[in-house]
Amino acid sequence: MKRFGFLLLALLLFIGFAASSQDYFLLPQSFYMKKGDKLNLHLLSGSEFQKDAEYKYEPKKILKFMLYEGSKKTDLGNPKDTASNVLNYQLENGGLALIELVKSESIESERNKFLKYLANEGLDKIAEDAKNSNQQYFVEKSNRYLKTLISVDKPNGKDFDKPLGEDYEIVIQQNPYKASYGDDVTAQVLFKGKILKDAVVIVYVKTISGNVFPQKLTTDAQGQVYFKLSREGIYMISSVHVETSTDKNADFESWGATYTFAFSNEDSMPNTYKEFGFGDKH
Repeated sequence: MKRFGFLLLALLLFIGFAASSQDYFLLPQSFYMKKGDKLNLHLLSGSEFQKDAEYKYEPKKILKFMLYEGSKKTDLGNPKDTASNVLNYQLENGGLALIELVKSESIESERNKFLKYLANEGLDKIAEDAKNSNQQYFVEKSNRYLKTLISVDKPNGKDFDKPLGEDYEIVIQQNPYKASYGDDVTAQVLFKGKILKDAVVIVYVKTISGNVFPQKLTTDAQGQVYFKLSREGIYMISSVHVETSTDKNADFESWGATYTFAFSNEDSMPNTYKEFGFGDKH
């Protein structure tokens, strides 16, 4: 009965977050790798941590593409081998590997779609500003800061918990690859280097069965949210901040961040996820 009640609550939460805005996120074909393996990295977009579209590397939109392996930094910009995904790269070092991609573009949205996007992100104040306008279309300057954390051989390393100095950034304080069921994770949201209080953060968990469980949180005075590793699967932390644009070529400017990683009590997970279009195996 207790388990049924918990699942029912999760279902109601999921319904409450339905029809939310599109997130951009990085998803490796496997989060658990070995030295010498080729990392197949995908750049996806979708709502509710579901794949709606996949993108190739677009130099005009991608401002930064980096691999961090401890103190070693590798610029992945203009990759030669992209095939159908954003990156194919052979990993040469063990430990935790953090990959960051920064992209920027201008997006024109129909009025109702844009207002719905603001409402679903919990951005009530900026939504009111948009409602007071008679515009039928809005131009948004969209800045997205994407991270994914993978484990190569052993999950050693700690540099993943340091900010990278981006305008909008999610930083996690604990290593999920060394965690156990029920352990806490602290995530901090930074805006232009400063802690961002009252930011809306959604934590998604996509289990091996394909079910998605979202949790909506708000940052405290330290810009932090807290959640438990309660299920095995892929986790995504997502947050968006929107302001009236100071650029005359856009009505609003948005900054969004996503952070993906995996959690498994057995240090292994399937290499492909049918739900993301990467194959038929689980």
